[in-house]
Amino acid sequence: MQEYSSEALYTVGEHETCFTALRDVARRTPSAVLFSRPRNFGWVDVRADEFVREVYAVAKGLIANNVEHGDRVVIMSETRYEWSVLDYACMAAGVVSVPVYPSSSTSQCEWIVRDSGAHFAVAEDGNHETHLATFLRDGEPEPDTAHIRRVLRINNGALDTLIEEGKHLDDSAVEERVERTLSSDVASLVYTSGTTGRPKGCRILHANWLAEARAVLTNPIGEIAVPGNRALTFLPLAHVLARAVSIAATLGGATQSHWSDFSTIVTEFQRSKPNLILGVPRVFEKVHAGVKAKAVDGGGVGARIFPRAERTAADYSRALDTPEGPSLGLKLRRALYDRLVYSKVREAMGGNLLYCISGGSALNPDLMHFFRGIGVTIYEGYGMTETTAAIAVNHRPDAVIGTVGQPVGGATVRIADDGEILLKGPVVFDGYWNNDEATGECFTDDGFLRSGDLGRLLPSGHLKITGRKKEIIVTAGGKNVSPGPMEDILRSAPLISQAMVVGDDQKFIGCLISLDEDAVKRWKAAHGVNPATPVRELAKNPVLRAEIQDAVNEANASVSHAEGIKKFRIVDRDFTEDRGEVTPSMKIKRFIVAQHFADDIAWIYTSS
Repeated sequence: MQEYSSEALYTVGEHETCFTALRDVARRTPSAVLFSRPRNFGWVDVRADEFVREVYAVAKGLIANNVEHGDRVVIMSETRYEWSVLDYACMAAGVVSVPVYPSSSTSQCEWIVRDSGAHFAVAEDGNHETHLATFLRDGEPEPDTAHIRRVLRINNGALDTLIEEGKHLDDSAVEERVERTLSSDVASLVYTSGTTGRPKGCRILHANWLAEARAVLTNPIGEIAVPGNRALTFLPLAHVLARAVSIAATLGGATQSHWSDFSTIVTEFQRSKPNLILGVPRVFEKVHAGVKAKAVDGGGVGARIFPRAERTAADYSRALDTPEGPSLGLKLRRALYDRLVYSKVREAMGGNLLYCISGGSALNPDLMHFFRGIGVTIYEGYGMTETTAAIAVNHRPDAVIGTVGQPVGGATVRIADDGEILLKGPVVFDGYWNNDEATGECFTDDGFLRSGDLGRLLPSGHLKITGRKKEIIVTAGGKNVSPGPMEDILRSAPLISQAMVVGDDQKFIGCLISLDEDAVKRWKAAHGVNPATPVRELAKNPVLRAEIQDAVNEANASVSHAEGIKKFRIVDRDFTEDRGEVTPSMKIKRFIVAQHFADDIAWIYTSS
């Protein structure tokens, strides 16, 4: 059994919450610019004192609507400034926020509303409101189906409405709620997007959120969250990672802007010029794939240079981890490609990046070496909804690519005898809402959270994830195979969107592969293929199959021959959240994908 702990360089008081910490920031530095928000086709700064006043006003609106201390309030919206206002207003009013992914289906919304017992909801627009309309009849609550009394729409002035309805109340109404709220109270019910079964509501306490923020801010990774630096938040704030980093950035005094349209994210990078980009692996995979495709598909000098530049960046990064460091020749090659290639990539990402943070799932180490080699370091962390986001994170100067870093302050990571990662610390949640059985199952007798992940600890305390306990594939020959690492490598290939390794009780390992729609369009144009050619026909193209096989070979190089993918099937469509095949953070729901693509899996094992 291995174990590693990190000392907590912070405390959380009995009556402290993220809201009281925010209020302290506003009192110390009232003119600090905490947010940049869109208004009248432009962007305006929001000072700390202005933000706190708005939070007070919205909190009074909730109180005026008879939302009591401990009541649940649903927030269903894309990432935007108003989300953050509502989040802090709920904390100020002692109300339990219930974030819902904007991409959630009506049935998912129905389950979360019923299970949480939410009384009040704020939706972004009519589409989101429609998902909640099942709980209202002619604008009135359905007494036999739900608890929701009212739904407000952000795009119809929800915040202005709340401010107007609460303006007759004095700030003392909020102060009374603040004084009643303990750090041990539930601050939010965050429903797991769950790759199996119905989502479970995680009871995240005020102490959990504040411990997470302070653990980040007292870690070297948090040195970026200071006045004058800019962070761009574009992941859904319903995701604990985005929300936790957003809170830490605000409490640290950095300026934060929000964006939710991923199709225009590069344009937003160049406008906001962030010092920090927070993303999940798919964000960085898409950036890399886009840059590579632009260079290669353009032909000419770019097509010849980019593969060399890519290789040089990775070699340079790996050399940084050696005692002797990069050679003079490698430094000169990197300097050349920096002028020709790397500087353009950095500029496309805003030009001011100090570093990026990746979480949610594993990022291919080769991709991390590429980005570090071009001057954009990505620090990978590890956590889950149940740990209020990161419980381990890499940071300067001790980052080890291929690991998820050391435990954050106050946290302990233990490796059980069977390899499962066990977790403990002030960021670990209180348990599942309305589900004592699941709560009991997820903790050991001595209070460690069972992560369900497999891993090992390096002597330095860096945690390396080796697989998922419940995802281990056992072949007919009894070989145990962890699919995650191979899938991570496959997803980093430009043409591949998703990959799911299969092989339970079979003679060999196979893989389902879906193609990236944008990459396929570029590939067709570059290879003179009719744009209307369907995926089913494209999957037979020997040139395309050879490119996919190259990616499979790269994945196979990371495992033994017996664990390698012997056969793959390119499926007709991508795995989608709408069909329940992936979570909002793009994790595969294996059981559902296996059901929906049963014929494709059968083809792998029956075709000659």
